[in-house]
Amino acid sequence: MNMNETLENLRGSYRKAALDINDCDKNPEHQFDNWFKNAVIGECDEPNAFTLSTISGDRPRGRIVLLKGIHEGKLVFYTNYSSAKGSELAHNAHVAMTFLWLPLQRQIRIEGTVQKVDALLSDDYFAKRPRGSQIGAMASPQSQKVASREELEGLFLEAEAKANGKVELTRPPHWGGYAVDPVYFEFWQGRDNRMHDRIAYEKNAGVWNLSRLAP
Repeated sequence: MNMNETLENLRGSYRKAALDINDCDKNPEHQFDNWFKNAVIGECDEPNAFTLSTISGDRPRGRIVLLKGIHEGKLVFYTNYSSAKGSELAHNAHVAMTFLWLPLQRQIRIEGTVQKVDALLSDDYFAKRPRGSQIGAMASPQSQKVASREELEGLFLEAEAKANGKVELTRPPHWGGYAVDPVYFEFWQGRDNRMHDRIAYEKNAGVWNLSRLAP
């Protein structure tokens, strides 16, 4: 089968719901909370997964990350501070987040700036992770080149051996959380004939202003 023909003919209908600006909560955080609960109830796969977009020099980069908390209106995720994205965030704090819930035909875009969360918050979350995930965070030189899968597994075994006998593991200093302080939200609801509903929230002097965007 020709790849271009396949791609050209891949299309679906979007008719599950509508989004009117008058039905949106005036606070985008509450609107996000409502839609996220719908995604969980609707059994969307990994509803807390989102694309995190960063800037590396003069080019964008993106990867899938998991949202792990909302604290004081800021959206929190965790990663290796020494990773590629950690380096990018250290040089440019502007980020974008994109959630996609296909079963609901919904998407949310968020833009804002990021900073590291308090160490105590990172400690608390690290303590709640499965032990294997804790050891993985300790072992992996994230984003660095490794010679083979065997080398990577060897690093895990080495970290596991060092952790042997310890009931509680201490969060490594190179791993922790980031909090995104949003200044822009966009809620997208798929509609028929590609005439989608798009409602944007823009923060100006601490006030959220709503507007409808053309699809």
